[in-house]
Parts: sequence; C-alpha cells; structure tokens
Amino acid sequence: MPERKAVVVHSGGMDSTTLLMETIRGGMYAEVFSFGVNYGQKHARRELDCAARICADLQIGRVVADLRAAAPCFMGSALTGLGAVPEGHYKHESMKATAVNNRNMVILSLAAAFAQSVGAMAVYYGAHAGDHAIYPDCRKEFYSSCAATIGYATDDAVRLFAPYGAWNKERIVRQGELLRVPWSITWSCYNGRERHCGKCGTCVERREAFRLAGVVDPTEYEA
Repeated sequence: MPERKAVVVHSGGMDSTTLLMETIRGGMYAEVFSFGVNYGQKHARRELDCAARICADLQIGRVVADLRAAAPCFMGSALTGLGAVPEGHYKHESMKATAVNNRNMVILSLAAAFAQSVGAMAVYYGAHAGDHAIYPDCRKEFYSSCAATIGYATDDAVRLFAPYGAWNKERIVRQGELLRVPWSITWSCYNGRERHCGKCGTCVERREAFRLAGVVDPTEYEA
C-alpha cells in the first residue's frame, strides 16, 4: 500500500502553521508538504520567508507557486494594489478592501494539482469562522462546493479539508499552544514591513486572539 501523503496550504501565518503542525503530528500521513503562493501580495516576502523557516525547522518539503505574472488578475485589493492597507478590526466595513479576487479558488486548484503530482490524497487549508463575513472564499458554502469540484477534477484522488471552518481565532491559538507553534516566526501583517504594524485587520485580530486565549503574544509590533 502506498504511503499516505498530504498537502497543507501554508502562508506562514498563525492558522495555517497550526494546521500544518497538527497535520504532521496527527500521525495520519507519512509525508506532509507545505504549499504557498506568491500572487503579488504586499507582504509576500515576509510571510514566505517565515513559512520557509518554519518548514526548515520541521524538516518538511515546501513548494511555492509563483503567480506574479498573473498579478493583474488579483488587482483591486488593498493587499495587491497601490492603496494603503486599511486599519482597524475585521468587523469594520473598510476591511472588505483586503479581499482578493477569487484567491482561494486559484490557490486550492493549484494545491490539488500539486497534491496529484506528488501522490498526496488530501489538501488542507485553514479557513476559520472569523474570515467568513468579508471573505466569500472562506465560507462553508465555498469550500464544500470546492471539495466536490476537486473530487470530480481528480477522479476522487484528492480530498479537500477545512477543519477549522467553525473555529474562531482564539481557539486556533489554544490549539497552537498545545502543538507548541513557534508564534514568534509566524507572520500575519498585511503591510509586510520588518515588524507587524499592529493596526491592520490581521494584526488587530492576532493581538485579540492571544489576549482572549490567555497566551503571551511574542510578536514585535510597530505600535
């Protein structure tokens, strides 16, 4: 019987790193791959560097799909355009500017193709409940239909899982603490400077999650 393999969509952030470590340590798979994408996001260098460091520490394979040539397809977002990244909580209307055109459909399609190429049977991605309000490609309706489509496209060779779909960020932090996730080398900030800005939506959510979980936040913030 061939060895079971899995692919985790891994940006180097809190959610995907927790999911990566859970998938590795769950013991279901003989080999787990990290899969990232550079689609021209402002914080690409920082998050991709952090993801690479995490994978080196875990001694697992990592592949990054370079989509910078397709950057015009992802314009219109504060994460890829020339406008400033909005500040504040994800509940604020301005945070909708951080949505990226059909991003997860593209990423999950590529991850499924990569999974087939290495003989992996599963793709995992870390959509969570806090994303649903402003990101349509993180909602249950999306990833359920995407899972069915990937099944059809691969003749059921690859299955898609989003195990944190009903979780909030606080619960992910608690899970990550149990797994000893190296929080200090995960990256969240949309601005991609040398330190987390502390003010954009994902920084605000990161700080809030640590506080609610009662976990010390080791992140260095500008503010």
